Amino acid sequence: MNPSVPHGRRGNSLNSALGLGEKLFSSASERRFADAIEEGLDEVEAGLLREMSFADDLADVTSRYLLEAGGKRVRPTLTLLTAQLGTGNNSKVISAAQALEITHLASLYHDDVMDEANMRRGVASAQNVWGNSVAILTGDLLFARASKLMSGLGERAISLQADTFERLCLGQLHETIGPRAGDDPIEHYIGVLADKTGSLIAAAAQMGVIFGGAPEEYQAPVMVFGEKIGIAFQLIDDVIDLSPAADGTGKTAGTDLRAGVSTLPLLYLRDLARSDVDAADLLTRIERDINAVVYTTPDEAELSAAIVELRDHAVTRKTLDEAHRWSREAVEALEPLPNGPVKKALTRFAESIVERSH
Repeated sequence: MNPSVPHGRRGNSLNSALGLGEKLFSSASERRFADAIEEGLDEVEAGLLREMSFADDLADVTSRYLLEAGGKRVRPTLTLLTAQLGTGNNSKVISAAQALEITHLASLYHDDVMDEANMRRGVASAQNVWGNSVAILTGDLLFARASKLMSGLGERAISLQADTFERLCLGQLHETIGPRAGDDPIEHYIGVLADKTGSLIAAAAQMGVIFGGAPEEYQAPVMVFGEKIGIAFQLIDDVIDLSPAADGTGKTAGTDLRAGVSTLPLLYLRDLARSDVDAADLLTRIERDINAVVYTTPDEAELSAAIVELRDHAVTRKTLDEAHRWSREAVEALEPLPNGPVKKALTRFAESIVERSH
């Protein structure tokens, strides 16, 4: 065992980030692989605290607010994982992992303003503490820091960062304006998930291959994996949203629906309502009470009952099936990768994503 990794800690970060337990890495080579990821994550974490520090007192507090609130560090973990397909951790891999996590954190500040979210990672959202303008500007500062880190990795990294940032913005834009006339609402929604979530996860996996010196032909498989698993992750969240939090946080069932977000179960219900009387009735009750949240006082008991009915409806089971399909396709995309701990870990990660609803 590497003496720098405390006994019993190996796999803890991997388990937190990707749902991987220590039992997954049983051989000596797999234990060395797990140690390398853990050591890399320690470097990433230390670097995040350094890179997200500002001389300005207010910026220093606001920029590290969500970092210090926690997080699973999924994206940097994926970068470190795919780097093991090459020569493993190095300074460029660590910098890329840090830049991607800072990009993710920056997007959360902006998303919470757009969504008028009250909470993030168990704490009050930044705009609830400092207001919308400070939250937006904090996100901008973090995007700048991420770009500075990427600039040190060369032109290719800058280009990948810019392409990913563009997709993040387009995803948010398309979510905000909704489907246009003639657009299929479900295809539009999946496209939003691919841009807002899948693109950054795909970039994280790709950069590990690039800066870890892995064969170039591994880039496409891990990018496809990342985008598809990002979509699966969000679809599972759509299912989880319909149940109250089991972690004692007091999260209300149907939080996204109450905020006016058309998640996939609701989109499926709208489609079914065109030909099914019972579905049309449920849709009417949900949309009536959601609109009442905005315009009048909603009937909380009726809305809660309708959300329970939606949770138990076939359209939610269909959403779960769709999440499993995206997860399976993500794993299938890994076929060109060599058998070993990287493919094993990524496969288990895909499985753990869809197990979260159980």
